[in-house]
Amino acid sequence: MLHNFTRSLIGVTILLCFFCNVSAQIPVNGFYPEKNTITVAPSYSYKSYDQFYRGSSLSDGNPAGLGEISSSIVSFYGQYAISNWLSSTVTLPYIQVESEDGAIDPVQQVAKVDGIQDLGVFMKARILEKQFQNNSRITLGGATGVTLPVGDYEGAGVLSLGNQATTINGSAIVQYSLPFNIFSEVQLGYSQRSSDDFDIPNAMMYSAKIGFHNELLYVHAKLDIQDSMSGLDIGTAEFGEAGGAAILPETEVDFTNLSFDFYVPVYQQTLGVSASYGATISGRNHSKESGLAFGLVYTAR
Repeated sequence: MLHNFTRSLIGVTILLCFFCNVSAQIPVNGFYPEKNTITVAPSYSYKSYDQFYRGSSLSDGNPAGLGEISSSIVSFYGQYAISNWLSSTVTLPYIQVESEDGAIDPVQQVAKVDGIQDLGVFMKARILEKQFQNNSRITLGGATGVTLPVGDYEGAGVLSLGNQATTINGSAIVQYSLPFNIFSEVQLGYSQRSSDDFDIPNAMMYSAKIGFHNELLYVHAKLDIQDSMSGLDIGTAEFGEAGGAAILPETEVDFTNLSFDFYVPVYQQTLGVSASYGATISGRNHSKESGLAFGLVYTAR
């Protein structure tokens, strides 16, 4: 039973979708489901912030003085294991962003926006797996994918659902598992963005995770880091001359997010519930936000 549970884990990374309008992290992990396994996972997330990093300086409010901003996200996640070593993933979020004070976005001239954001399609492959004499195991994998803006949303403005960029992502994944079900995982990736309207910086992506699992529980703590390769700083003369809030997608967005994720199977390793808490602990031209997420996970073989 434990083997089957481990092989069907999606790592609950789907619940980090409350950062999805700014984060380029690929929604994959170092577990590889058995061939023909299908996972479907709808989730709901809520995040808010009333502080913002203007450049690297933390300040109250946000770049346009809109007060506290909140986001509600309903997200769909689907995964299919083509083989024991290759799987595909599809993601699609619906997002609502609003100013809690009813303040008007200076670009979009509304206090609330909502709609479908970006469709994500990803492939993940296990490249190498080696088990040692003490029953520990190391696994090396790789993932690639693309996100495409499918919603008719505005890419500029403080309340934007996203940056209207087509993003090509790639990452390497290394997981080390101990015989008593503790594991660690590291990802290193790169995100290349293109847009017809903005010069959006590309970014390096890093993540580190430590977790525990058995047939009754999965839990992990994770750091997600984005390091943009270029871009403007909010509050500088260059930013103002370029267009201010109308040019936000061209800023250098860096962040470090800390999250804690839980998954509990409730019916025969087929149906489970998951929960997540995450917060931004440092950033550059990024909101200092925190959020909660909850979801259902259905797995069929």
